[in-house]
Amino acid sequence: MLNHWVVMPTCLPTVLRRCAVCASGRFRANGKFRVNAHHKLLDVWLLLLCSACGDTAKLTVLERMNVRSVRPELLERVHLNDPVLAGELLQDPVVLRRNRIALDWDNAWRLDTGSSEHLDSEVIDVLVRFAARIPVRPVRLIADGCGLSRAEAERAITEGKLVSAVRLNAKRSGDFTFVLKR
Repeated sequence: MLNHWVVMPTCLPTVLRRCAVCASGRFRANGKFRVNAHHKLLDVWLLLLCSACGDTAKLTVLERMNVRSVRPELLERVHLNDPVLAGELLQDPVVLRRNRIALDWDNAWRLDTGSSEHLDSEVIDVLVRFAARIPVRPVRLIADGCGLSRAEAERAITEGKLVSAVRLNAKRSGDFTFVLKR
């Protein structure tokens, strides 16, 4: 029987970027936006707070966009400071590339394995689904979900007891399946 595991975000990730005030490299997003209008043109920024000194930095979301070309529901969510929108924008590759930032997902996600009944069977067949683009090593997920140490999971890979179509030692943010034979 195929079991389903889900990797889910628990909070917004930390933004890795240099602070101009204290030279810290970590910012946290609180879901607040700033909108500036220049006649018929809009600028939209996602505000970040430095983890060390609390200074504010801005991530460019929209730059000099004509008001009519911005979807009304997007503009409404920006005005409401929608934290879900902030999470979506932090995962948008265009926003990440435009602002030259990276994300740190440490302590910002959890693995939901459902019930632990399937762990007693001889063969465990699992589909791991990602609710967000969170880069994690599959071997870490498997070790956590099956109650193994990382060394035991690595040993199972070398012995052929842990099999998958994807590389289990490289970071991955897309769905995958694996089979573990006890």
